[in-house]
Parts: sequence; structure tokens; C-alpha cells
Amino acid sequence: MLSEISWHDLIVKYGRTYETIALRYLLFSGPLFVVFYVWKRRDFFKFKIQQKFPENKHIIREICYSLLSLSIFALVATLVFIARKHGYTKMYTNFSDHSVGYFIFSVVAFILVHDTYFYWTHRAMHWKKIYRYVHKVHHMSTDPTPWAAFAFHPLEAIVEVGILPLMVFLIPIHPLAILCWVLYQSGMNVLGHLGFELFPTGFVGGTITKWHNTSTHHNMHHRFVNCNYGLYYNFWDRILGTNHVHYEQEFEKVKTRVKDARETATEQELTESMAN
Repeated sequence: MLSEISWHDLIVKYGRTYETIALRYLLFSGPLFVVFYVWKRRDFFKFKIQQKFPENKHIIREICYSLLSLSIFALVATLVFIARKHGYTKMYTNFSDHSVGYFIFSVVAFILVHDTYFYWTHRAMHWKKIYRYVHKVHHMSTDPTPWAAFAFHPLEAIVEVGILPLMVFLIPIHPLAILCWVLYQSGMNVLGHLGFELFPTGFVGGTITKWHNTSTHHNMHHRFVNCNYGLYYNFWDRILGTNHVHYEQEFEKVKTRVKDARETATEQELTESMAN
């Protein structure tokens, strides 16, 4: 059945898929890196979780490993394309085959299943016997930048993209629903590796907001390794007690620094205006 699709068409499909994924990586990571690490680095430094900037060699490594990971993502996406062409998946392209309500459900289900999938595969990759062979590359970024979002060892890249074939074989899902998930996970992944905390004071202590992860949460994972395994939400870390013991204090520490910096700047402005 594979012969029905020419090798030329597959290569073209793979190339275009890689270009699309790489462009999305550039569009999500690039602007944030330029704003926070280049253009406004001084203005936003008070928001920096770790009060330092990584060396250029680490940024280059993050980009190189991410581009390698994206090549694996593109390969798996191409294989899913072949499987769909031959009717092996539960994907549907006629939007009217299911209701709008089901479409919304499928997007939410994809995100929640991925959050669970990520937590448990992530914890598994921290098992000492496999950590250095699979996950250590990602932890070479102890102070990650947005470019680190997909900086994986090839074996980890396979694990990470494994959620895609799992979901298309598990439930009926429209390509647009997959796109919604892709955009959501790309944004959240880059935010987790941003290195700057943008959520407001009290966010991690709110009745509802505490269940959502922050940049501080994942940044601490890169620093301390054996904690804070969650991706989008803080469900599993809170339920299983794997949040870093000082997570909330670290978050508020950054927010206090931002508040103090703003107050100092205001005082300086008042002093200067009075002097003039």
C-alpha cells in the first residue's frame, strides 16, 4: 500500500512538514528571545528567574538539538500522514462528521492526555538507568532560553512526539483540532523555557490558578532536576508531591524583586523631577 505514494511525494511531504515545524519554532521562540534576551534585556532583567544570562554556546546547542528534534517530529508526522491516507487512523477531514461540541472536546482531551503523558514519560526519563542516555541533553540547559523548547536527545524526541500517533489512533480527531493542540503546546513549551516570570503576584496561590504551571515551575526543574515534572498544569505534581518544596516561595521571590525594582524606579523619577 505504501507503493501508492511515491518516494518523491513522501520526500516532498517530509520536507514541507519540516519547514512548517521549523518555521513555527522560529515564530514562537524567536520574537521572545529577541525581546527578552536582546532588545529589552535590561528592562526585563528584574523578571529574570535566574539573575544571569546563559552563554552563547549554550544557546547554539539548544537551537541545534531543537532542529534535530524537529526533523524527528516531521518524520513521525509524515508517517501519520501515510497511516491516515490508508485509513489506519481515526482522523476525519469532513468537519460535519462530528459536532462542534465534540471538536472542542477532542482539543481539550488532546491537551489533558498530553499533560498526563508528558508527566509520566518525563518522570520515567529521570530514572537513573536511562537518564543520561535519553534526558540529560535537555538538562544541559540549566538556565534555559526559549530556544530550548525542543532541545532533546533523538530518543527523547521520539518519546515526546509519541503523543501524536497515540491520539490519532485513540480517538476521532480533525486536523484542525491537532493544529489547536500544536499551537497551544508550542506556546506553553516556549513559555516554560522563557526564563522570565510573567504571571502576576499570587498566581501560584490562587484557588484556580495554582493548578496552572508557570515559567518558574519549569525553570526550577532545569535547576534542581528531580522535581516539577508537569507540562501545562500542576495537577500531577501537586497530587503526587513532586513540586519543589520552595516552588511558591521562588515564584513570589521573583515577583517581590519586580515590585521592589518598580518602586525604586518610581522613587528615582520623583527625586529627579523634584531636583529639576
